[in-house]
Amino acid sequence: MYLTLSAVLLVLIAVTALNTGVYDFGGNSAFSTLWQYIQGDPDLSLSHKYVIWDVRAARIIMAILIGSMLAVSGTGLQGMFRNPLATGDLIGLTSGATLLAAIAIVLGGYFKHNLPETIQFSLVGISAFIGAFLSMMLVYRISTSGGKTNVVMMLLTGVAITAIGFSVTGFLIYISKDEQLRDLTFWNLGSLAAATWMKNGILAVVLCISYVIILPQGKALNAMMLGEKDAQHLGIQVEKLKKQIIVVTALMIGACVAFSGTIGFVGLIVPYILRQLFKSDYVFILPLSAVCGSILLLTADTLSRSIVAPSELPIGILTALMGGPIFIAILVKSKKSLS
Repeated sequence: MYLTLSAVLLVLIAVTALNTGVYDFGGNSAFSTLWQYIQGDPDLSLSHKYVIWDVRAARIIMAILIGSMLAVSGTGLQGMFRNPLATGDLIGLTSGATLLAAIAIVLGGYFKHNLPETIQFSLVGISAFIGAFLSMMLVYRISTSGGKTNVVMMLLTGVAITAIGFSVTGFLIYISKDEQLRDLTFWNLGSLAAATWMKNGILAVVLCISYVIILPQGKALNAMMLGEKDAQHLGIQVEKLKKQIIVVTALMIGACVAFSGTIGFVGLIVPYILRQLFKSDYVFILPLSAVCGSILLLTADTLSRSIVAPSELPIGILTALMGGPIFIAILVKSKKSLS
């Protein structure tokens, strides 16, 4: 029931987002203009077609896909580490992905022409995935010992990766050209303004592959809450599960960073709220977080286009503003276990 209600709410927000903007469709609503486009109305102007389909509709779909993946990646990481602070942006995965994406943007021009054409096209995406994967492996190796994760070490490792990423990205900004500087600024602040249907197609493929692997793991993550040894006694292949979550999480975060830049705290906010409402049942939380993540990011993106219209507020600023207080609330609630 909750999943159905969440899906209905998502559709309503999508319709609202479609009708939000400064462009005038000549007295028609954006929804009716979209319907004309789908029907192939020959009287529909090219500018109307472009705005409704290639700008607004593409952006809404990208917000749905990226918000969903960021929320599910955070939920999966928190289940694996058995801690509400384990999210991609807090433990350095987002910074790692952003760092290698920035290197590909600034330095890729020197060696890109020597690579196969397919790799040239997806160089930034591949780099972001590798950055997220390496960061995930580093965090896991440093913070986990004997099947137990030291939360303080996990957070400190994330801080170290973020600091390294910030310093190297700052150096790349210093040596970059004007066009590269604009791209780096976009990556650091996060935005869905560059949404295209080709990017949405790639994101949809990543989402489908990742969800086929991670969504059925709800019972296994519930067992992990008891501890790795107890989970093994219950028949859970713990090492296989951890490897799957590491690779899938890196894939999702890498894809999101490659196409939208740094959008933080979605993977923290959604699982935290769902756990407050429905406890830590990952069979229920995992699919629900997929829908609620889309709701959160689509709402934030609609606000980012409305607050300072006709300009746009970077969406990463809004999600950080929402996520900061929740992060503090989790720290206050968890201070005894962290000490």
